[in-house]
Amino acid sequence: MRPINTHASTGDVNPYGPSWPRTGPQWLRLVGNFVNLSTEAGLLVAVIGRADIRRGPRGLFLCEGYRLRFPIASAFTIGNVITTGRTWTEMTAAHPGLLKHEERHTWQYLYCLGLPFYLPYSLCMGWSMLRTGDRAARNFFERQAGLATGGYRDLPVRPIADGIRAVLRQV
Repeated sequence: MRPINTHASTGDVNPYGPSWPRTGPQWLRLVGNFVNLSTEAGLLVAVIGRADIRRGPRGLFLCEGYRLRFPIASAFTIGNVITTGRTWTEMTAAHPGLLKHEERHTWQYLYCLGLPFYLPYSLCMGWSMLRTGDRAARNFFERQAGLATGGYRDLPVRPIADGIRAVLRQV
C-alpha cells in the first residue's frame, strides 16, 4: 500500500497532497492563522462558495470548484485556505508556481494578524492602480508573493499625475 500523498504511477511524493506542517515556522503559521481567525474565515468563504475542501501540504487547505464571482481572481487565499474556481490539477498545470505564490499570502495573513490584512492590501492595490493601471503590478503584497508565480505582469510605473487623471476618467 502506497502512502496517500504519493503519485500512483511514479511513487513520487505529491507536493499537493495532505501533510502536517514540517517546520516550526509552518506550525506557527498554522496555529497563528487559526488564532487570528483568518483560516476559519477562509473555510467559511469556501463553504459559502460551495467549494470542495481538502487538506493540502504543510498545513494548508486547498479548495476547488468555488462558485461565486467574487473575488475576481483565478485563486485567492484567506488565512491558510487557498481557493480556486477550477481544480488544483488544472491550476498548477497552467501556472506551476501558483500554489507557492498563494502560500506566501498565508504568511502575510499571519504577520498582519489575520483579517486586518485587507486594509494594507487594499491600500497597496490602490497604489498599484494609480501607478500602473493594474491592481497587482506595484502592490507590495503581490510583489512579495511573486508577481510572475501568481500569473501577474510587472508593469512600468507612470507619473502620479497621469495615474490620477486615469482614475478620474473612470469615475
